[in-house]
Formats: sequence, C-alpha cells, structure tokens
Amino acid sequence: MSAVRVEQLFFAYGALALLLAVNVWRPFRRPFVLVVPSFFASWLVAELALHVIATNVIAAVSFLHFGGIRTPYALSATSMVALACVILAVAQVRAGGTAAIMDHALREGFDLDATRGALDRWSLAMPFPVRRRGVVRLRNVRFAEMGGVRLRLDVVRPKVTPKGAPCLVYVHGGGWVIGQRQYQGLPLMMELAARGWVCFSVDYRLSPRATFPDHLVDVKRAIAWVREHGAEYGADPSFLVLAGNSAGAHLAALAALTPNEAEYQPGFEPADTHVDGCIGFYGVYDFRVDGNDHWPGRGMQRFLERLVMKKSLDEARGDFEKASPIVRIHEGAPPFFLVHGTHDTLAPVKESRRFVERFREVARAPIGYAEVPLAQHAFEMFPSVRAAHVVLGVVAFAEHLRQARDGASKRRGENEVAMPMGTALTDGNLQSK
Repeated sequence: MSAVRVEQLFFAYGALALLLAVNVWRPFRRPFVLVVPSFFASWLVAELALHVIATNVIAAVSFLHFGGIRTPYALSATSMVALACVILAVAQVRAGGTAAIMDHALREGFDLDATRGALDRWSLAMPFPVRRRGVVRLRNVRFAEMGGVRLRLDVVRPKVTPKGAPCLVYVHGGGWVIGQRQYQGLPLMMELAARGWVCFSVDYRLSPRATFPDHLVDVKRAIAWVREHGAEYGADPSFLVLAGNSAGAHLAALAALTPNEAEYQPGFEPADTHVDGCIGFYGVYDFRVDGNDHWPGRGMQRFLERLVMKKSLDEARGDFEKASPIVRIHEGAPPFFLVHGTHDTLAPVKESRRFVERFREVARAPIGYAEVPLAQHAFEMFPSVRAAHVVLGVVAFAEHLRQARDGASKRRGENEVAMPMGTALTDGNLQSK
C-alpha cells in the first residue's frame, strides 16, 4: 500500500474519530433517520471512552509509522485524532463527577449520607460484565406461561446460598418490542448479589404480538412468583425492590404504583404484588405523547398506537392515561429512585423530570432523582466510570430501604414485647382492648 493511500486512510480515520467524539456532546435529535445511528455511536463512545482513546492512540501511531508524518494529510489527521482524544478525556472527567451527583440525590431525596464504596478499577477495563467473584447466575427458570409464551427468569445471587436475603426483580428494556433479560441490568444485579441480595431478571411478552397491558401482567406475575418461590433461592420475598430500564422502567413504575389491582392480575388476583421500592433508569412515564413537547413529531405516538396499545390515542385516551405511571401516582406510592441522562435521545430527560415533580406533589414517600451529564440511553449497561458511580448510588438507596425495613421490624418487635396484656398497636398508637 502506497504512503499516499495510507495517509488518506489516516485522514478518513481522523475525521471519523473527531465526528464520534463531537457526537458524544451533541448527538442528533432530528431528523429521525439520524437519531438511531447517532444514539448507538454516542452511547458506545461515551461509555467506552477510555477504550476509544486507547484505540485512537494505537491507530495514530500505526498510521504514522507506515505513512510518515510530514504530509498535509498526516498532519491534519494527527490533529483531528488528538482533538478527539482531548474531547473524550474531558467527557471522562465529567463522568467522574457522577459520584457527587449521586450523593446529592441521596441527600436530597432521603437525607442519606451513604458510604457507597470504592470503584472496582479493574472491572472498568472489561466492557462486558459477565462474571463477578462470589456471584452465580442461574439461568432459564420458568415462572409462567402467558398467552402461549413461556416466560423465564434468571437468578443472580451469592455463590453460597443465602437465607432470608433481600431481593430485587429487574425488568429489561427494549421499547416493549425487543430486549432480553440476560444482558440488561447486570452491573446493578452483580453489585447487589455481591452484597448478599438475590436478584431476579424476568421476561415479559413483547409487542407486536403482545398488547398492553400484557407486559404489565407478566411483570406482576413475576412478582407473585418471587413471593411464592423466592425463598427457594435464599431470598426473603417479604421485602422486594423493583427495578427496570427504559421500557422496563415504565413497567416497573406502573407495577409499583398499581399493587394488587385485579385488572392486571388475571388468574392470580389474590397474589400480593406490592413492592417496597422502585428504581427506574431513563424510563418513559407518560404515554399521552400528543400534548407534550419532549417527543418531537408524532413518531412516538404512532409507535405506541400501532405496536404497543393497538388503539388510537384520540379514541382511547383513558387507556393511555392508565398506562402512564405519571397519572397513577398516589399518596401511598412506595419510595422511588430515578436516574436519567441529560443527552438521552430515545427517552428524553423531561420524562423523568415531570414524573419526579408530580411524585413530590402527590406521594408521601420520598423520591430521589439523579440527572447524569452526557449520559445517553442505556448508559449503565457497561461497567464504565459513570455507570459504576450510578450503580453504587442506587445500591445505597436499596440498602437504605432494607435497613429502614429491618429497623421498623425491630421496633415493632420491641413494642410487642413491651406491651402490657390487654393492649393493641393500632395506627402507631397504643389503645386499650
């Protein structure tokens, strides 16, 4: 290969490297044809910034070795690669600030100064979290058959089977039409399992074959199954936290806000489907998309009408409202913790902002909210610096819920022991029988 051709390839590489780096800071939000490729590019490059910087350096050294450095092509390419690396380095520094953002969310939402623990620096070099020392995954446990579809779950738990461990049920994302339980939520579940939790990552029926509320029914069926069978895996199913990302965050929030509603529990109406807390990553919380300014155009409305709800918003507005977690918030809602990236181009950050505002107006329970700079959709799927800080903060929230429950149980036990005969505890007040 001639030196000129190598320099031209180097120039093209430099231009691409710079474009990808700029896309991290300014991803395309329209036209729609560019939104999806821009999302994938900014998502991967932002969360794997250190890997991309290393790749750029290796590529530049290789090109310069074979093609020389004195031609205009080579000089321009070197400048573009260097600028790309600087842009990504600044983004990486911003990612390190996520720790302070999570700490602020914990203090503001729960008055909690949590010791979140230190980052596992070695794990940051491995882009795919497939293993964790002391943690095992039990795959393909069948928990139901709904509408002719066999639903399965994976169990992530300590290697030494615990007894009476707190449990988390995780609902994967994928726009209600795609997605798999095996590959989502792993950093969070691995961290919780390493701390003694038992986590269940669950299936649900997907559209267009499924029609809402089939998805929600399946999530509630999974909760009911964990209540019944969780102890077989070392869990204490009386304490259960629900979590999800993207469409899974929508379903988790809706399930948390509609406990024990018979409409969404056909055939298992008596089952207890309440949860003790809910965690949502970059969710969609309002299906009434026509009047909101955070969904450009009518693409989201058409998507929901044709594939998920299979009815018109104009003709069935009540059904769309019932499917919107923001509408279902009530006084007795459990504690929530939401996380959303400022640069999310698939589920705009205003979805979470408006949900948090409404929750604080209506619910008695607290809510924590962390808005993460430069984070794209699905950012926490990789064990990046940003994702690691978010996971540690969310784990602190989950541990806080567990400790609060354990403390309340202990106080109830002490009250029962201290009560004289002939008294009962009603609504927190001692009353004579």
